[in-house]
Amino acid sequence: MVSFRSDPYFWIHLAGAAAVPLFLELTWVGLSVGDPLFSGGLELLLVAAVGLLPVLWMQWTRPFYIFSLLFVAIAPQYLTEEQRRILSLFLRARNRWLALLVPLLLVAILWNLYLWSPVAAGIAAYLPQSHLFGLAIATAGFFGANLFLQVPVSVLTVLLTPKPTFAATSPVPVDQLPRVFTIPGWKVQKILPLPPIQVELASPQPISDPIPPPVDPPVPPENSEP
Repeated sequence: MVSFRSDPYFWIHLAGAAAVPLFLELTWVGLSVGDPLFSGGLELLLVAAVGLLPVLWMQWTRPFYIFSLLFVAIAPQYLTEEQRRILSLFLRARNRWLALLVPLLLVAILWNLYLWSPVAAGIAAYLPQSHLFGLAIATAGFFGANLFLQVPVSVLTVLLTPKPTFAATSPVPVDQLPRVFTIPGWKVQKILPLPPIQVELASPQPISDPIPPPVDPPVPPENSEP
């Protein structure tokens, strides 16, 4: 039987963590644009609040629906029972507590980005020197970093679930999925092909009574001439 870990949506969303450094760099550049309008603490509080709270609230109340890509998502009625069992694992309390730990790491990174923001002034010089514009860039980048880190962390937690635990998990009913998950975009029947189903073939059994080889009929003796 194919492992539930072979579902391609796991690995697509896990690979999204590669975008986190890019979003953090965008945050770093945004913080260096223009002259500060408020105190550093107030600006960081604004960037952190807008960048962290919406995604944190989503992961705590209605986790991200991983069977989606960009602006399309598989409609709940087209999910397999195994996929609905996978979604059930995202509703565990463990995932909610991890959603609280991710912002702590990001806030520490944000503070260091703010301290080192003058280093990015050379890059920021090519942008309009409006600090409000820079704060908007920083907030958007920090929001993206949070989203693209929160989802892979929750995916990794589910991937580490033992197979017996997964087998004992009850699938989420179809009618409850829109209420307990954040389903983005248009709902379609299929986005990616399902993983191939492994078929176990029975091993050939040895034949106890082999068929004897054919025997040539006897050739009659030729008549000798007198």
